[in-house]
Amino acid sequence: MKALCIYAGPQAKQHLARQGLSASDVGVIPAAAGGPKGLILGPIDRFLFHEWLPNSQQTIDLVGASIGAWRMATACMPNSLAGLLRLEHDYIHQHYELKPGQKFPSAQQVSDAFRDNLDLFYGGSIESLLTHPRYRLHVLTSRGKGLLKREHPLWSPLGYGVAFLSNVIHRKAMGASLERVVFSSAGHLPFGTQDYASRHLTLTPNNFMDVLQASCAIPFVLKAVHNIEGAPSGAYWDGGITDYHLHLDWQNSAHPEQHRGLVLYPHFQKSVVPGWLDKTLKWRHKATPFLSNTVVLAPNPEWIKTLPNGKLPDRNDFSTYGQDLQARVKVWKAATSASEQLADELAQWLNQPHMSVVQDL
Repeated sequence: MKALCIYAGPQAKQHLARQGLSASDVGVIPAAAGGPKGLILGPIDRFLFHEWLPNSQQTIDLVGASIGAWRMATACMPNSLAGLLRLEHDYIHQHYELKPGQKFPSAQQVSDAFRDNLDLFYGGSIESLLTHPRYRLHVLTSRGKGLLKREHPLWSPLGYGVAFLSNVIHRKAMGASLERVVFSSAGHLPFGTQDYASRHLTLTPNNFMDVLQASCAIPFVLKAVHNIEGAPSGAYWDGGITDYHLHLDWQNSAHPEQHRGLVLYPHFQKSVVPGWLDKTLKWRHKATPFLSNTVVLAPNPEWIKTLPNGKLPDRNDFSTYGQDLQARVKVWKAATSASEQLADELAQWLNQPHMSVVQDL
């Protein structure tokens, strides 16, 4: 059974029909939030950054939220192959010892352990990854406003309730509660920001760890990050809240004269859902003109059914397997091992890019 599906927006599909896909065609690589689901993209990441993209020389914007930010930051490391392999290993083997009487680790426990892991993972590499000769890193976070300005056991749940209701009315209305804040290592944003309340700031060696932790700070699972250097005050949460799958305006870069290559998007599904609070709002899951120049690489839904438990790894597995680390590791490693097929099929298609396998996004 084929594992890989290739979806393309109208402009991207015309490009592929004319000339296939070469490494020099790529201008942007997005990486979505989604927790453990992103693990199955590891083989594609390693193929792209270690084998394929070195065949080109253009500058590429890497845009990530949550685990996607972790993936893209790792791709900027001097030895990206070793880094991406370690990321997969460390994510699979994460474990939190419970204190007596606990059913789940506290948000503070998870945050402290995650910060320790980030320090170990990126220690000594931050300066070099932020000054990568080709890759510009853009990390998305969500800055709380109003009831969400500071993390609070009462006001934060109420604030997210307000955000949810306003988002149902109109996505832009959620901007009164949560602002998209993008931290960039260099350059202008490779997408327009007229769709949602946004702020663009500089990613530096001094704020890198706080920014990356904030981008992964799932509400009520990790603590929000406050007082990020070079940023307005407030609570900074997971970038996937405002931009779950980075359904961004890739057609209107903030700097139009910069390289306008294709958006090549390794993703774990066809749908590019705008925000985390849009997961249940199915009418927002359809492609828009924002994605016209986008190529999505995603697993075949039928192939996913062949994975352990018939699904992708996800955060529910932490509850399913509890303290049985070995059982969860076994299942997740089986899924990531099977996903090598995704990278193999991508390499084959790039050598012989038949349009018969390219579907409309």
